[in-house]
Amino acid sequence: MTLAEKIRYLREVEGSLRGLNRPLTQLEVVSAIRNKQGKSISQSYISQIENGTRRHMTQATRSLLAKFFNVHPGFLVDDPEGYHTELTSDLRTVEGKLDVWLLHGAERFAGDAELSEVLIKAARQKDTRKSLLLLGLILDTPGLADRLLEALQPHRERDGHGSRRGGRP
Repeated sequence: MTLAEKIRYLREVEGSLRGLNRPLTQLEVVSAIRNKQGKSISQSYISQIENGTRRHMTQATRSLLAKFFNVHPGFLVDDPEGYHTELTSDLRTVEGKLDVWLLHGAERFAGDAELSEVLIKAARQKDTRKSLLLLGLILDTPGLADRLLEALQPHRERDGHGSRRGGRP
């Protein structure tokens, strides 16, 4: 997992822990650090870390973020290729990678609020892998996805191709 993925994931977790049902924004992290620790970090610095233009942090910044997110400062670095600890099961490693992948997708498709929300919901599932496998089985069964969508959301207008008007399924 890269440093950028870790920071995005930690913002998601912190937002959930605070009952927000969304990730903390970068500005909320900055404000909370200032209020809690009396020290400052800029939103643009966090943005540079998350978009990969700043691949490393100063020790002072790493300490501020580690203390805020309640993680060891050593966690806030890129993991070496193929890295995992013996205490982490292979399934949990897969779960974590799936969750980060889904959260990254939610950010990437933030302009499509419905899709972004669904990706976040999937990442929050206790067993993300099982949820995605279930989706695969639904999609493998001809017509089942359309029937389920119609039964669960009958108010949606449908075009002749099974898609919502506006081009998205």
